[in-house]
Amino acid sequence: MNRRFIKTRWLLLGLVILTAGTVAGKDQDRAAAVVRVMSFNIRYGTARDGSNGWPHRRAAVLGVVRGFDADLLGTQETLAFQRDELLASLPAFAVVAAGRDDGREAGEMAALYYNRNRFEPLDSGQIWLSETPAIPGSRGWDAALPRIATWVKLRDRTAPQDKPLLFLNTHFDHVGANARLESAWLIRRSLAALGKGCRLVVTGDFNAAEASPPYAALFAEAAAAPRLLDTLRVMVPKPTGPEGTFNSFDPTSTAGPRIDWIGCSPDWRVVAAGIDHTVAAGRPPSDHWPVTAILAPRSRSQSAPEPLESSH
Repeated sequence: MNRRFIKTRWLLLGLVILTAGTVAGKDQDRAAAVVRVMSFNIRYGTARDGSNGWPHRRAAVLGVVRGFDADLLGTQETLAFQRDELLASLPAFAVVAAGRDDGREAGEMAALYYNRNRFEPLDSGQIWLSETPAIPGSRGWDAALPRIATWVKLRDRTAPQDKPLLFLNTHFDHVGANARLESAWLIRRSLAALGKGCRLVVTGDFNAAEASPPYAALFAEAAAAPRLLDTLRVMVPKPTGPEGTFNSFDPTSTAGPRIDWIGCSPDWRVVAAGIDHTVAAGRPPSDHWPVTAILAPRSRSQSAPEPLESSH
């Protein structure tokens, strides 16, 4: 074997090692680009809940949010003072929120928080879940109360060349069955209009079970609406046990339907999804369990989502 051949062989081996290291580095960068999402009905702060009242569980709510280290957080039943208390305790975050009664400070909010060090806001707004979605305080169909969705369009500072992210958070009516169904279709139409060219993330308390018409409307394939995936069902195609997300402040409760969901467009890869059953000092932080998902941007060449890990 001559020296020239040996030298060439070692150069080729070095190139292979360098290429492998570059690929590994890109994989690590891709892993670092995941987006951690939480949806959390925190229970409105003026409710007469005795020992489960907001002052007694504020720290627990913050502990759960910090423990998951969310990049995007959608909260439901949030009152203005709760919005402000959470924001003051989450200094890296910005918030988009408006009261459902007047579009300003009155009434519950479907607030959304995003890490402002990572994301640059491009646009934001509210949608009232009604036949007149641009009118603050409007109540739709057979709903008992005005209902709202909040949205923000974000650019990821870690990948400014990537398409923007549209994050929408909502809370469906607890009484009106038709209102829930129509709200689901309104959300789909709104995503088509607002989220064109965006990756989509949807969080909310939908007050509906998985077998319900609103669930089917939100996640069904539809020609005129962008497709959404149920992140938990991507990870856990069939339930392996109780998945109830309303606990009524019972620290052992997992029965009942799963009414809190996180949806995403298919251009995300679902890395993990689950229901957080954290209990602090013997009590849940709210009367709903928060739900979580970890998402990674999917390139155009990648195929359908494949579960990698389950935190359920």
